[in-house]
Amino acid sequence: MITNKIHYQRSAPRGVGGTLKDKIFRYALLIASCLIILLTAGIIYGLISRSIGAFSEFGFFGFITSSEWDSRNDVYGALPFIAGTMVTSILALLFCIPFSLSVALFNGEYFRNKKVSTFVSSVVDLLAGIPSIVYGLWGFYTLRPLLITMGVNDQGFGILLSSIVLAIMIIPYASSLSTEFISMVPNELKEAAYSLGATNLEVISSVSLPVAGSGIFASYVLAFGRALGETMAVTMLIGNTVNIPASLSDTGNSMASIIANQFGEASGLKLSSLMAIGLLLFLITACINFVAKYIMKMVNK
Repeated sequence: MITNKIHYQRSAPRGVGGTLKDKIFRYALLIASCLIILLTAGIIYGLISRSIGAFSEFGFFGFITSSEWDSRNDVYGALPFIAGTMVTSILALLFCIPFSLSVALFNGEYFRNKKVSTFVSSVVDLLAGIPSIVYGLWGFYTLRPLLITMGVNDQGFGILLSSIVLAIMIIPYASSLSTEFISMVPNELKEAAYSLGATNLEVISSVSLPVAGSGIFASYVLAFGRALGETMAVTMLIGNTVNIPASLSDTGNSMASIIANQFGEASGLKLSSLMAIGLLLFLITACINFVAKYIMKMVNK
């Protein structure tokens, strides 16, 4: 009895200390979360405050629907850059899907936990760590002459070249995340399908992909967001012309590349227009993420 009392008296302060540490940790997490919210709000405020001049001059819908970009007459419109960004990103995603899904199935299903899967995963991770400027140089000196030889256009620059390089850049993001989601599919479900006589292909199409579908969809949304914001590689390969591309062989410009090319010499209304393009890029990315989350919720119900 005395021993129990002494043990209780010694244990009580530890319990109080643990509760205090838990509160401190909780408050630290709350502060960190609030800082993230404030940081996001600060970015939005900075973009909006710097974009007001352009929207006041041309109007919001006038700015995003105008295809004119004339620095001499101070007339600016964002439509060519919105079109260039969306076309290259969508094409890159379409090029990316078959390759990244194949790599994900190879690593997460057919050769899971095998040496060859580890090697392929290491190569994919290496691709993810290569700087975008290196991809741009590779596309400029390797793919561009190939497209010229194929007769795509005279200089090789354009939508097709930038889309191919973008697709290669986002394959590691989509394949790595898709591999993780495919690997998380419960083995019990697969074994049940195998016990009914299903083949590997039938298990993948009827069990693995439907169960991991929402996660795979999320991985492609993240890869698409990565393509939307890419700057250096696209700037080096897209051609940097102010026109709405009508074909894969046409040159164009993206929202990120026009900012990178002209921000250093911009001032006044032109600077405000570039900031407005940055705000539009932020809004497009945010809308895509919100729509993707909504679709994932509907699928998971």
